[in-house]
Amino acid sequence: MSAAPADAVRKSPSPASADYRLTSVTKSTPPEGANGGTWHRYELARGTATITGYRQGSMKEVTRAAEEIVRGLNERRFPRKGRVQLTRSRRSN
Repeated sequence: MSAAPADAVRKSPSPASADYRLTSVTKSTPPEGANGGTWHRYELARGTATITGYRQGSMKEVTRAAEEIVRGLNERRFPRKGRVQLTRSRRSN
């Protein structure tokens, strides 16, 4: 088993969670077509589904941005509960 690179951030998965979570952030080469700079690859997971993304910036910036993406994905899965005002439309005869 290989060890994770020293510049990798790895978040521990929650065992029975159905939520998306950030599983890793590692330093990366720029994606095809992108210019130089400091690039990182992040992975988000939910069950067996994995989302891989690339972002330019420091490890801290990319981790923060990926955590925001995770928060947004999880919020979309469970819409806010609240009172909804339903109105009946009039039927046209």
